[in-house]
Amino acid sequence: DYELCEEWGHLYPVPRENLISFHQEHLLHLLEMGDMEKALKLLQRIEDPDICLAISEQSLDQHPSLAASHFLADYLTTHFYGDLTVARHNEIQALYMGSKVLLTLPELYRVNYFHLSSRPLLMLEQLLMNMKVDWVAVAVQTLHQLLAGQEMGFAVEDIDNLLSKYAEKALDFPFALKEKRS
Repeated sequence: DYELCEEWGHLYPVPRENLISFHQEHLLHLLEMGDMEKALKLLQRIEDPDICLAISEQSLDQHPSLAASHFLADYLTTHFYGDLTVARHNEIQALYMGSKVLLTLPELYRVNYFHLSSRPLLMLEQLLMNMKVDWVAVAVQTLHQLLAGQEMGFAVEDIDNLLSKYAEKALDFPFALKEKRS
């Protein structure tokens, strides 16, 4: 049905908003089906870069699945870096990093942290508070790799400060130990 509608759009004039809406639905359908290759081909077929940008951004704003969000954030930062405002770019980059960290977690537990996918530092802090030290190690390593040479809303030093803060809290005892005397 989507292919038929796309062909119809080539033969007859379709209003811009309807074209964006149609392609957005098609893109989200492909991404939810897990067909990233066809989704990429769909985006490449769209000749007008402004329409392609609108479709990608609006699709991302629909808060699709983890894999779809990761794909869209990567696509937007790769192909439309210069067309995004600094704030929007940082927002999308944070979502990309957060989704990358989520993909390192065990699949059953991803849903518990999905709401934090656009806030990677907060996700890291939540993992620390939940005592998921092994997951934190992988998340920190992933974030360090992603932050290398990148301008983001946070830096490697912020991650290190967060880890230091929780390490200090882990060693902080709220009471004094009394000596036992025999």
